[in-house]
Amino acid sequence: MKFIALCLIIAGVTVAADKSAFDKATLEAYLRHVELWRPDVGVKIDDAKESKELPGFLDVFIHLSFKKMTLPEQHFFVSKDGKKVFRADVYDINKNPFQANLDKLDVKGAATLGPVNAPVTVIVFSDFQCPLCKQEAEVIHKEITAAFPDQVRVYFRDFPLESLHNWARPAAIAGRCVLKMNPAAFWDYHDWIYENQTYIGLDNINSKLQEFATSKGLDGMQFSRCIESKATEPEVNASLAIGNSLAINATPTIFLNGRKLEGAVPWETLQTLIKMELDHQTASAAAAKADDCCTVTIPKIIK
Repeated sequence: MKFIALCLIIAGVTVAADKSAFDKATLEAYLRHVELWRPDVGVKIDDAKESKELPGFLDVFIHLSFKKMTLPEQHFFVSKDGKKVFRADVYDINKNPFQANLDKLDVKGAATLGPVNAPVTVIVFSDFQCPLCKQEAEVIHKEITAAFPDQVRVYFRDFPLESLHNWARPAAIAGRCVLKMNPAAFWDYHDWIYENQTYIGLDNINSKLQEFATSKGLDGMQFSRCIESKATEPEVNASLAIGNSLAINATPTIFLNGRKLEGAVPWETLQTLIKMELDHQTASAAAAKADDCCTVTIPKIIK
């Protein structure tokens, strides 16, 4: 666990040595210095609240913005005297270590593959213009479904990085249109757009999308109306909001039964992690059964 002590002089702001109360201006100046946040990054600090996870400390949530974009929320723990601040994961040994992520991972309406009752869930947040996402796409769609057809369910979530990729949002909106028109065709769109990623630009994306629609027998007029009206943009925005709540700042980002994995994960690594998760579940079930075997119950006439 990494602790960061407040300095006496922070980015040119003098702080009294005996200062003891939590102070937003002091915290902002210090974090701007240590995190290298540029001057044009907007910073809004919520009021501190008693931490439920870590008694004796305060929960402080910080909201960042840059060029009209809302960045992932930052969560810090601050001592009540305002002198110590740190950021860390807090685990309860009696709970799933990834429960906080699982509580936020809403998959309603997401494109999906695999059986509903699969013991392992893989949720990928991706950007159709991202080169690393293109690299991971084949792993997500082909390798996982081939190796674990009955054991893994895959969900696709949009997370277009608009500050880096100028046609990622239109592509996400179009993908949602395909999903709405023909859910089975979404994964064709997924594969097609990554395969053609280097040939697509902001200047030709509409014509390219029409080529896709024609090749798959989709209603071109209905597809165009959906894209032009941005009918599915609220769904893309909702997906972005979920990603921001999970502090996603890079694509692809994968959640494997709640475990966060950032960047393009090689197939060998992902395969190993899936097998480990399956083994963990098998071991947990065996342990629970072993506990049950030694429990004496009183027989009753009515069960």
